[in-house]
Amino acid sequence: MRILIAGSSGFLGTRLTARLHADGHEVVRLVRHEPRGAGQVFWKPSAGELDPAVIADADAVINLAGAGVGDRRWTDAYKAEIRSSRVDSSTTLARAIADAPPERRPRVLINSSAIGWYGDTGDRIVEEDAPPGDGFLADVCRVWEAATGPAEDAGVRVVRLRTGLPLHRDGGLLKPQLLPFRLGIGGRFGSGRQWVPWISLADWLSATLFLLDRDDIAGPVNVVGPAPVTNAQFTKAFAAALHRPAVLPIPGFALRAVLGEFATEPLSSTRALPGVLSRTGFAYQHGDLPTALHAALHD
Repeated sequence: MRILIAGSSGFLGTRLTARLHADGHEVVRLVRHEPRGAGQVFWKPSAGELDPAVIADADAVINLAGAGVGDRRWTDAYKAEIRSSRVDSSTTLARAIADAPPERRPRVLINSSAIGWYGDTGDRIVEEDAPPGDGFLADVCRVWEAATGPAEDAGVRVVRLRTGLPLHRDGGLLKPQLLPFRLGIGGRFGSGRQWVPWISLADWLSATLFLLDRDDIAGPVNVVGPAPVTNAQFTKAFAAALHRPAVLPIPGFALRAVLGEFATEPLSSTRALPGVLSRTGFAYQHGDLPTALHAALHD
């Protein structure tokens, strides 16, 4: 397939692009700078600019674009960037798909979203039919997903990836915690009772490709592992995988002092299950946390 991908330079996008190439697909990367070679096309999502011919030539579109949620302290300006970077990219792609001639539209738009849709759910289990929660990220996810509406209204299959917390030593949830845990000074966040919706990087990649090929799946999909754990359980398993102790809990007030408003995220609880993936037969490589952590640290 000829696959158009936005957000290809990020942690997940880089690895997905490599996997698509390895599987024999032709990948066209949307970039916001002067194209530096074959396989790159300029676009400007903040202005809604994208060459319609690029969309018309694609079999599928994957959108992973968006400013990193935990990359900076949440000032008002950065919160606006988190929101606009997701909504603008999704709107630009969805409208371009809808405007393409029906016979030349891509057959699927896979658009990133996040498990943040549900907000803080405490101990309550949530699947894809649960309503949006409260808070900044839940609101971002709501408008982010709604931005794909034009493509869906045009009859194109739209899959919204409600991604959890990918596990890999080079990014995602683990990278910022590796050094303190290796030094033996890692610990649970706050009470440790909050649920962590993890997924291995390998399973995230496989799930995305699974959804790319399954013409019978549309709408929101929780891309999370099948066995969520609490933060305290996660901390214990992570420390064990590194053969280190984890005896220094990090109080909530300390996280808030360092991270500001973003501290609400590691302290919030989302007990999300992969309802759609489970019902449609997706096979996990890493169905439990210890196996996923071993792969994240050594593969």
